[in-house]
Amino acid sequence: MKFTFLLFFLSLAFTSFAQSPLKLVNPNSVAAPKGYSQVAQIDLGNATMLLISGQVPLDKQGNLVGKGDLARQTEQVFINIKNIIEEAGGNINHLAKVSYFIKDVSKIQLVRDMRDKFINTQSPPASTLVEVSKLYRDDVLIEIEATAVIPKK
Repeated sequence: MKFTFLLFFLSLAFTSFAQSPLKLVNPNSVAAPKGYSQVAQIDLGNATMLLISGQVPLDKQGNLVGKGDLARQTEQVFINIKNIIEEAGGNINHLAKVSYFIKDVSKIQLVRDMRDKFINTQSPPASTLVEVSKLYRDDVLIEIEATAVIPKK
């Protein structure tokens, strides 16, 4: 009897240690990446945190949207972020933080104007802005990484 209880207890302990709170995901709503995951989903118990890889202005098929047009590129990036959050069961209001990587910081108002079409401007997410000299492709003008926290129902 004691031996059976011990085996049962050990199997429960092993199962809980074997289940990771981390799940790496490539949502269907955005282009499939090469060599990394689009999202790290972390089970926080009463919520799920999404660490969203830097999103660039590619549509679901991997085509660049808005060549030379920062406003259109920013819109596509926010569409991607919104789709990722929704596919995980949340909405854009669950966005906690965004980090912007932009080639020309003097055009930040264009980015803000497009951002404001997506977020709650009365309670915007935390953010960071970094001007960069280059992104992974010459025709990409902006990249945005994001963190969202989605409460469990």
